Amino acid sequence: MTQSQSKIPFHDLTFYDDLPKLRDVEARLKTFLKATRERAQRIAIEAGRMADEDRVYSYDIVNDADMRRIKIRSVRYLERLHSSTGMYHLAEENRVRLTPIKGGLPVARIATELEADEIAAALHAEMPWMAPATEAVWHGLRASAREGLPGLRFSPLVLVGSPGIGKSFWARRLAHYLSVPTTMIDATGEPATFAIVGSQRGWSSATPGKLMQTVLKERHGGPLVIVDEVEKSGDIHSSRGTRHSLTDALLPLLERMTAATWECPFFQIKCDMSWVNWVMTANSRRGLPEPVQSRCLVLDLADLTTDQLRHFAQTEGARRCLPDPAIATSLTAYPRSTTCATASCLNSSVNRIPLLISVSPWFQNYQANRLQI
Repeated sequence: MTQSQSKIPFHDLTFYDDLPKLRDVEARLKTFLKATRERAQRIAIEAGRMADEDRVYSYDIVNDADMRRIKIRSVRYLERLHSSTGMYHLAEENRVRLTPIKGGLPVARIATELEADEIAAALHAEMPWMAPATEAVWHGLRASAREGLPGLRFSPLVLVGSPGIGKSFWARRLAHYLSVPTTMIDATGEPATFAIVGSQRGWSSATPGKLMQTVLKERHGGPLVIVDEVEKSGDIHSSRGTRHSLTDALLPLLERMTAATWECPFFQIKCDMSWVNWVMTANSRRGLPEPVQSRCLVLDLADLTTDQLRHFAQTEGARRCLPDPAIATSLTAYPRSTTCATASCLNSSVNRIPLLISVSPWFQNYQANRLQI
């Protein structure tokens, strides 16, 4: 939905394609030395300090000893130039992997406050029970437009609520309306610390984190990172006794000032991650690290009602451009008179609605007829 973009530098690297070759530096120094000596000879002859027959012709004016000195100076110059690129420590393979960020990266931009209003309204229409989260993003988008920022920003969010109320789905729909790529991290199913930021070269399993992988793959400087069940992430201890926690990985990225000069552990280069936005989910505040809570906007979300589930089924069916009979089929699973003894009975239904639509006989027949057409 967001159409505007602007480009940010993202890094301060100089790529090797932009640097001169050794032979070019030697040729430039030789040409300069030759022109300097010829000019000095001409001035000396005109002033009477040198006879014309003592002139050294151009093909002899730079000798072998001069060329040896030129080569030494050229090598030293290129060594210093290469070391200032920021990639001198990387192997050729890893330099190639960084090619997508050459010249900077685009980030999504909110041009006007009206555009922020439209995004918030569309998101709220789909999932009105997520109003606290939508409102927080809305304020951030309006501020981005009002301040004329090159990209969009909102406070890092931690959405706390019962399982299945649509926290992650809401985050994916937000990314859709913002027109930004996403990366999903399950804090319980993988070492979240390494999944986000990666690990240093030298480890047997060294690799860039999902954040950097997304930036390189999508060629975008402002993705949306979704971290599921952040409160359940534990610490990781290496064989040397070093502790790695999700909090240690997140804190430099959640603060805009430090994120602007964040260093990737794998590539060991500084990147501007200050335009990355964060949505984390949790089932409860218990287990949420205090440093994370202090740097994020923590929102407690209510459980769903049957009417809200029916509304979601209708909007999901409409989003898929399904006819009314297909939508009605999914609504039969949630009659208005239904009451649930526990909140989890209702909450688990949000994730089931797309499945109910896809497995309904009417929907399968509809899909088969479309394929035949």
